[in-house]
Amino acid sequence: MTVEWKDMMLDKVAIGPVSARIYHGADYGKGPPIVLYLHGGAFLDSETNVDRPVAMSLAKAGAIVAAVDYSSLSDNVFPKALEVSFSVFSYLANKRAAGLGDRKSLLFVAGEEAGGNVAAGVALKARDQMPDALDGQVLISPLLDPFMGTSSIRKAEAIGMRQRWTEGWSHYLSGGGCHPYAAPCLCSRLSGVAPALIFTAEDDPLHDETLGYGARLKKAGVGVRQHVLPAGAGWPSIYGGKSGEAPDWQEHVSRHFGSFLQDVSVQPQLH
Repeated sequence: MTVEWKDMMLDKVAIGPVSARIYHGADYGKGPPIVLYLHGGAFLDSETNVDRPVAMSLAKAGAIVAAVDYSSLSDNVFPKALEVSFSVFSYLANKRAAGLGDRKSLLFVAGEEAGGNVAAGVALKARDQMPDALDGQVLISPLLDPFMGTSSIRKAEAIGMRQRWTEGWSHYLSGGGCHPYAAPCLCSRLSGVAPALIFTAEDDPLHDETLGYGARLKKAGVGVRQHVLPAGAGWPSIYGGKSGEAPDWQEHVSRHFGSFLQDVSVQPQLH
């Protein structure tokens, strides 16, 4: 499916106007799912109006994806980053009929790396403050553990990420204590959150904490679908690395997200 995009300002968000790049397939159907997408960047990057391969992959599955600039209003610091993202989520949940999608559109939150952390935090806060408003969460190699003690993350030095993530966590948590919304892997109550689609890869430094969070969600009774991509699928490109023009992981993400959409839409007990 060909993906188109446009830049727009979400000017009625409660926290203030938020810029977004909207991705959608050229021939998306009626009542398309809406995805709030949160970019990665180790809590340090704040680039806006750049291509987002993950957002494009989700749009190829038939969704309208709002890649929002949560960094400019928050300086990538907790809790402001979560507040901005949740404010946009609330706006999308309440305004679907008047803006993106329609009243039948399912609503998801998605994020990769640092954005995966914020997405998981949005899912937890949605459970606590807006029950049933969120239909699913898509966590792509989420950066969840500020202690960075897993075996796989110790290998991150090979691609220069461990030091960057150390600096990023220090920046993100500089606004206060380590609340469970800030580090979802430390949350003791995970039951009742929206079903999750989780991705990692065999050569992903965040492999262990990603699968560990998925296991804890399952144990809490949350519907989880997780996929481990093979090594060499181009996965480092979500960290700013280089891969081919069409990395294999993008096709995997699009295909499995399409299946996740179908599962959520036909199995209301997953909501």
